[in-house]
Amino acid sequence: MNRAIAERRLHNQGIASPRERRAEDVVAWLGAVQAQEYPAAKWALALRMHDGVTDAEIDQVMDEGRIIRTHVMRPTWHFVPASDLGWMLALTSARVHRALAYANRYYELSASTRTRAACVFERALRENRELTRGELGTHLARARIKATGIRLALLTIFAEVEGVICSGPTRQKQMTYALLARRVPKPKRLSGEEALAELTKRYVRSHGPATIRDFVWWSGLTSADARRGLDMIKARQTVIDGLTYWSTREDAKTPRARARNVHLLPIYDEYLVAYRDRAAVRRFNGAGGLQPSVVIRGQVVGSWRTARNGGDVSLEIMAGRTLTQAEQRSLKRTVALYETFVGT
Repeated sequence: MNRAIAERRLHNQGIASPRERRAEDVVAWLGAVQAQEYPAAKWALALRMHDGVTDAEIDQVMDEGRIIRTHVMRPTWHFVPASDLGWMLALTSARVHRALAYANRYYELSASTRTRAACVFERALRENRELTRGELGTHLARARIKATGIRLALLTIFAEVEGVICSGPTRQKQMTYALLARRVPKPKRLSGEEALAELTKRYVRSHGPATIRDFVWWSGLTSADARRGLDMIKARQTVIDGLTYWSTREDAKTPRARARNVHLLPIYDEYLVAYRDRAAVRRFNGAGGLQPSVVIRGQVVGSWRTARNGGDVSLEIMAGRTLTQAEQRSLKRTVALYETFVGT
């Protein structure tokens, strides 16, 4: 375990020292943000922003299409800046399709079926600006394509990775899909090498110090691609306890301790799930990022959960040790940020 690495990651990810005021700038800094749990992923953005952002404000950013929630890189939901989605898909789509090949075979979704479904989605969304997944399934049924549950999810993912559909605005708290061409009419284009260098730079500057295994896990790219990307951005390497960590040349010093050193991270937060090697950050009860985590000075010391009761929200902390008085004061400040976020 190396506390200096953990504290630098907290700083570089914008947790210990929030650097951005806009949600889309947080996502751009990080490259992409894992987002299969939508409410939790919004809190992941808010805790990295300057004080006072609310859940409703991030919903508005999503509805306006400044951030897109879609499948890119390894096959899971991610937040991606709308302007960057085009070149990211071009870089990673082949790897995502390859990762889903077994599932498509298992659920008997042939290439022709997937292509037909994407065409059905495109026609349906030209007539209707946004549709829920269930409504897309209804259009498939009319086209005599049987797809519910996981089969339907795989077909929507295929269409996302092909650049046909992406997240649309919410409708009465329901997630919808829309045509990518409408949501992002002027996508930024990069060559393959430019895209690789850009994605590598964004990961290393925001998630570093990190290993090659970390970057390969996060991006879904090959080790050869990762090494080439690190070479292109002239990343700096440091060997600690037998592991080689990479960082940008600007990230040369361990930041000073901040007043906000107790953090309530949501499930699947980038600080925990974006790394394959776990030597630098000790997990609580081996749970990794698979539960909301209490993090103090870079280390996971417990978990937390919330429950709604009418208009109130209760928050329970389960810590593996007693918090000091200074840590309790920092925790109160963090809880106040969460109160602002949820609006109660």
